Amino acid sequence: MAIGDQIRRYRTQAGYSQAWLAEQLGVSQNTISSWETGRTEPSRSDSRRVAQVLSVDVSALELGDETAIENGRPEAKRFNNLYAHGFVRVAACAPVVAPANPAANAEAILKFWREADTERAALLLTPELSLSAYAIDDLLLQDPLLDAVEAAIAKLVKESEELFPVLVVGAPIRSRGAIFNCAIVIHRGAILGAVPKSFLPNYREFYEKRYFSVASDTEDDLISIAGEWVDFGAKTVFTATDIPDFAFHVEICEDFWAPQPPSTLGALAGANVLLNLSASNIVIGKAEDRAVLCDSQSRRAIAAYVFAAAGRGESTTDVAWDGQVIAYEMGEKLAEGERFAREPKLVTCDIDVARIAQERRRMGTFHDAQARVKDELSTWRHTSFDLGAPDEDLPLQRKLDRLPFVPDDPSKRDRDCFEAYNIQVSGLAKRIEATNTKRVVIGVSGGIDSTHALIVIARAFDLLKLPRKNIIGVTMPGFATSDATKANAWALMNALGIDAREVSIEPLAQRMLEDLDHPAARGEPVYDVAYENVQAGLRTDYLFRLANKEGGFVVGTGDLSELALGWCTYGVGDHMSHYNVNGGAPKTLIQYLIRWVSDSKLFDANTSQTLIKVLEGEISPELIPGATPQSTQAAVGPYELQDFNLFYLTRYGLKPSKILFLAWSAWSEKYDYATLKKWLGVFITRFFANQYKRSAVPNGPKIVSGGALSPRGDWRMPSDASAKAWLDELSANTPEALD
Repeated sequence: MAIGDQIRRYRTQAGYSQAWLAEQLGVSQNTISSWETGRTEPSRSDSRRVAQVLSVDVSALELGDETAIENGRPEAKRFNNLYAHGFVRVAACAPVVAPANPAANAEAILKFWREADTERAALLLTPELSLSAYAIDDLLLQDPLLDAVEAAIAKLVKESEELFPVLVVGAPIRSRGAIFNCAIVIHRGAILGAVPKSFLPNYREFYEKRYFSVASDTEDDLISIAGEWVDFGAKTVFTATDIPDFAFHVEICEDFWAPQPPSTLGALAGANVLLNLSASNIVIGKAEDRAVLCDSQSRRAIAAYVFAAAGRGESTTDVAWDGQVIAYEMGEKLAEGERFAREPKLVTCDIDVARIAQERRRMGTFHDAQARVKDELSTWRHTSFDLGAPDEDLPLQRKLDRLPFVPDDPSKRDRDCFEAYNIQVSGLAKRIEATNTKRVVIGVSGGIDSTHALIVIARAFDLLKLPRKNIIGVTMPGFATSDATKANAWALMNALGIDAREVSIEPLAQRMLEDLDHPAARGEPVYDVAYENVQAGLRTDYLFRLANKEGGFVVGTGDLSELALGWCTYGVGDHMSHYNVNGGAPKTLIQYLIRWVSDSKLFDANTSQTLIKVLEGEISPELIPGATPQSTQAAVGPYELQDFNLFYLTRYGLKPSKILFLAWSAWSEKYDYATLKKWLGVFITRFFANQYKRSAVPNGPKIVSGGALSPRGDWRMPSDASAKAWLDELSANTPEALD
């Protein structure tokens, strides 16, 4: 089969249009059409890019190699390859430098470079002037040193022929009567470019203008290095042709302390990985300052920011060095090396360049910023290179939060719980004030959702100085209500001192089943959706009528996870309320919120004790009688997995195959591959099928960055949309099984 036929086959199999593929590759739709009809053939680098985008082996495209793909599915090793899912591994180091000894420094860098190659990193970043050392003062003006630097660069260029990563190394470079503080970009036997420092510090302990010129001092766009003329300039973005979305920009030390760092324009010009070679000396508090700058720039630029500072070996005549190496991605710290290390180690991180690109597409502000500087961006150079991404088994090293709505870090988790709880409390308090309502009504089942909603209500009433007796809590046992949950409901209501009531729905439910001529009314064990919803509907109906009588409103208890999965009874059931405090809170977060409220001692000891007891119970709607409690998670999947899927689908819009890859990376110690794939399929199916419920949800506050699902919030979706493209993508781009 010709390569054009293969491209068309795998494109259509994945459900993609020619226009979509053209956009991903940065070519015209006519180019795609020409390939697929056989009028022209893609280059080797184009073939690799197509294979990357379509998540197939390049041999399958070029040779029709069906041994690489079974029934159109990628091999397990390809699925378990971080580069196949839009990640790029980047390495950084702070080698021990020998002042004014470029040959020795080149050898030290080579050691880390080879290690980065073994780690299959796409790029290695070194500190500022790492070939010469930074703190060598007037020696920077000496020809023997500069000659030795060029010889060291020539050696690195030759060595690069056999090494996979791009090397970004710092060096002083003389040209046209000046010396420039440069980052030299080397890959596969060639210098891709030299990037000069834009801002030269000349204050306090710094006096770089004594030695160096800045990029703006010359209009030259070429510079001579080791007898070769190479591209020169700070306005350069280096782009991998075979890794979609991998493009990087380089700035040097002082550049990112400037009011407008060069990397800001670099990001707007298309770079999503920003690199900083630094020789920033250390004083008390400076390491934190650097981290803040890296963090903030990665957030503002919607990018990754990788920073490498000089460390041991630099002269300590008047200053000291800590060798700080740190990496951030859109405000998330990915990696940090040991400071003041006697034996520095390579620091690696897996950057999700595809997620960065997608986030930029979503953020209209980013495009507005590009439009404001479009004339300046037109002057930027885009230097392309073929990285040659590996196809072998290469699992993700990046640590992923299993519960993305609940941070692993305890201090951050406590902060998030504080904010989430108070968002809910303040939202409800505002609604009470706006409606001038003195009473609220809530159904209290003894489960985690109603438990949490009740402690939100109690806190809001305390803040508004309203008596808790104005909170009417009703437990409504049905056919399958357990003694344990009923006891929990009563214990919590009594501990909080609210107006606690009990109303059995069994008589009315039995009557309605009889009116429906339902088999269960005759004692037959038929427990279908009608049987369940009769109970759910009666409970909600009673709460609304009670609210009418008492002059209050109904507070809902259903959570974000249930809305995503459609696990609620539409309209006349638990889907509806006057105000839902839990609608923006996922199930996994609610579980931690309850524990946090208990640990924070916001209520008395009896309340805290009951909260912990509630957490120990099975998550169940308790609608179907039986010896074993009805399990919600047996029907819709483990909430810890479905919240994971929810986060990456709605927050970042990732492909299902990538979500599965992330789930496998995070959860493989607990769940096998088949289980993860099964529940992801269930999630996609239920998520699409139940949009109509989310199109009519009550008011309630947005809580998490994963997004609210209210049609008035940040999620828009037609109720009759098809899940086919998502399910097809999952099927086509994931293997049947992993070895």
